[in-house]
Amino acid sequence: MTDRIYYTEPSCRSFQGTVTRIGEHNGRPTVVLDRTAFYPTSGGQPFDTGRLGTVSVIETLDEDEEIVHVVDTPMSVGVVVPGEIDWTRRFDHMQQHTGQHVLSAAFDRLFDNRTTSFHMGTEASTIDLAREVAQSDLERAVEEANRVIWEDREVSIRFVSADEAARLPLRKEPVRGGTLRLIEIKDFDLSACGGTHVHRTGAIGMIAVTNAERFRGGARITFVCGARALRSFRQDRDAVTGAVRVLSVLPHELPNAIERAQLESKDLRKTVSRLQGMLAVHEASTLLEGATLAGDLRIVVQALEGWDAAGLKAIAAALVSQKDVAVCLLSMSDPVAVVVARSQNVVIDAAKTLRALLDRFGGRGGGRPDLAQGAGLVGDTQDLLAAARELLTG
Repeated sequence: MTDRIYYTEPSCRSFQGTVTRIGEHNGRPTVVLDRTAFYPTSGGQPFDTGRLGTVSVIETLDEDEEIVHVVDTPMSVGVVVPGEIDWTRRFDHMQQHTGQHVLSAAFDRLFDNRTTSFHMGTEASTIDLAREVAQSDLERAVEEANRVIWEDREVSIRFVSADEAARLPLRKEPVRGGTLRLIEIKDFDLSACGGTHVHRTGAIGMIAVTNAERFRGGARITFVCGARALRSFRQDRDAVTGAVRVLSVLPHELPNAIERAQLESKDLRKTVSRLQGMLAVHEASTLLEGATLAGDLRIVVQALEGWDAAGLKAIAAALVSQKDVAVCLLSMSDPVAVVVARSQNVVIDAAKTLRALLDRFGGRGGGRPDLAQGAGLVGDTQDLLAAARELLTG
């Protein structure tokens, strides 16, 4: 059985342990010690990393009574080794996990809205609540949680039996029996938990909610604590500063400015589409004059500068609106876009022609016998044009 130092000393950064067993996990060597401060993935909190002497610990696993350290170099049984936790990673996890207790307790105490699950990610964490949350209630819960943090309340650990726990005002029912480890935030929260936590709420720094959404009949709250909250603020600040500079407005004017820009962009896209359609007819007329004749069939194979896939399609549609026309148009941009089309009275299969081009030059696409589109073709433009011309002339 591994002595789990983190249960009673979550702030322990270094220790000494003896290797009691070695093994393998997914092709990597593993080490079991008689005692460890490395926390394994459990209860929504990720594992610790660090070092055992000169050996790197890259993952920590909980295997019933033993804590297994996945390492980058094999070790020997019986060796006494110093352990060092990656403290930056551990303290971040302690901030997020303790912050979760405070935030969940705030929702529970103020609105009787219980937390049903918790997940700690690398950038942000989430709690799922049993019921939906109004914006005003969300703000009130966050304010209450931060009040408790700034009061720098004590966070203590104690162990009780299942019978003792049954008589205590725990925030939620324990999921296991036997001896329970309780985390108590003075005069605010009491919960059974095996994770690592800060000694006082002030070390959490602050809690900031970055998103709230409906989720499975309840609500999912995304939040950040401590150093993560500072990083989140910096990212938002930089984004706002950049947007203010580009749009030449004050920060509080950004929402209206962005909405205006979106409406203007939508109008411009409509105008461009209309003008492109008019120009496509003119371009089609010019191309048709230079078409290659194969009997009665007029074949147009060209690479066009300045036209995207939508524009090529519009030109092709204008060309094949007349009889006896088969067309293959390529863009000059990278990756190459292609449109293959034919008049209704022409028997060439545009989809099969496109497939032959894709088989030779790569890319993806599809369509119907009269019209097919693709993109991502790779090759010399002249080779592409020659292949298309050969396919259309048979």
